[in-house]
Amino acid sequence: MDVEVPTRTVVEALVQEDGSVDAAELYEVADALGMSDQQVRLCVKRLVAEGKFTVEGRGRRAVLRMTPQALRAAEPDVEFVRFMYRQDAGEVDWDGRWHLVAFAVPEAQRPARAALRAAIVGWGGAPLHGGLYVSPHEWEDLVGGEAERLGVAPSLTFLTSSDLRVGGEASPAALAARLWPLDAVAERHERLAEVARVRLRRLTEGASRTDLLRIAVELAAEFTRAVEPDPLLPPVLLPRPWVGAQARLLVARCWAALADRAAGLPVLFRTYDDAVRVVR
Repeated sequence: MDVEVPTRTVVEALVQEDGSVDAAELYEVADALGMSDQQVRLCVKRLVAEGKFTVEGRGRRAVLRMTPQALRAAEPDVEFVRFMYRQDAGEVDWDGRWHLVAFAVPEAQRPARAALRAAIVGWGGAPLHGGLYVSPHEWEDLVGGEAERLGVAPSLTFLTSSDLRVGGEASPAALAARLWPLDAVAERHERLAEVARVRLRRLTEGASRTDLLRIAVELAAEFTRAVEPDPLLPPVLLPRPWVGAQARLLVARCWAALADRAAGLPVLFRTYDDAVRVVR
């Protein structure tokens, strides 16, 4: 099963701990993914123009260096990944409380309002009404911190309740199915599971370093595609068995296999591997 990988994902995924990317290795992995040299050169040029990388040398002998600011921004949210796997493993219980946040940001602060809404949705918030969102997780510090950063903290209202009803529906599992697009989330994870199964088989057959890095990049791209829109609801609110947990377990096994086989694996994958040790 092929995986669609953006060119910049390849570049960012190959960053070593010191922020460097070996151009020769970049071109080799990109070629294995079906990308042309021209495609890679144009991508690197854009990343340099955006201030995310500098380049030392030319062609395949060059070394790309991620700027410190870009390196910090590209770091995976390790605590988020660790929480995800701990919850999948049944180590995080839901206390039955819903966490609601409401905001009424003036039109004069429209960009901040849009940014706050995007952050809330990105953290898995489901809309109940205009400006009112709900999550089963304690997200007050996250939302409050983002609102503070955007300068709209006075416009927020928080509420926690164990009695949530929407259209007469009060069952937590039924509410979850109604408020979040679980079918779409499951479909993305079904694809992730299939991609991971195929890559896990390849990892047992023996592969070159370029092949290992190609597998790592493909897994990262598909994992991100599946997980970013996932609200990470507590297991008690999800159908059983839940394909999301199954898919992520397969990915964790792939990361472990990669870590065992690839010396000097890019920092991104070592970080993920460290974060998911809870499931082993």
